[in-house]
Amino acid sequence: MTGAERHTGYGGDDGLADGLDRLWTPHRMTYISGEDRPEGGYEKPAGCPFCLAPGLPAEESLVVARGEHVFAVLNLYPYNPGHLLVCPYRHVADYTELDEPETVELAAFTKAAMRVIRHVSSAHGFNLGMNQGGVAGAGIAAHLHQHVVPRWGGDANFMPVIGRTKVLPQLLADTRELLAKAWAAA
Repeated sequence: MTGAERHTGYGGDDGLADGLDRLWTPHRMTYISGEDRPEGGYEKPAGCPFCLAPGLPAEESLVVARGEHVFAVLNLYPYNPGHLLVCPYRHVADYTELDEPETVELAAFTKAAMRVIRHVSSAHGFNLGMNQGGVAGAGIAAHLHQHVVPRWGGDANFMPVIGRTKVLPQLLADTRELLAKAWAAA
């Protein structure tokens, strides 16, 4: 199992098994600790992953599709498999800073993302949204991005609530490949 392993847990000090499995996800510590955050933060394009991603190979950047003004990229820390971000190439923080062509293409890419994800994974619904500013929950507030999060009946379970862990059944590279092929065919 890449990036995670299972281990049957033992209880407290008595050493007796508690009957719970442990899902180890050490790759998440980079996000939690902020150690992958650039020294100068995300405020400048030089440290912004959304500015850097389009210049990297697709397999490394997780970019799924590219337009003239925006691109679609897999979220490195997804809520669900197929969680895409639609980002303008231009480093702007606020939705009101987009020009008309960027706004139109962002909307078109969001619609395309929904169609492609439905085609690839039969999503039952979606959460769409933008967190504007750090106070609103934006992890990278300096570069606008629209979340396209696929949802399925019963996809929310006890793991995030009790275990503070999200179980994802597919590696990001595999998800990127499926979505990129379907996007190209759409």
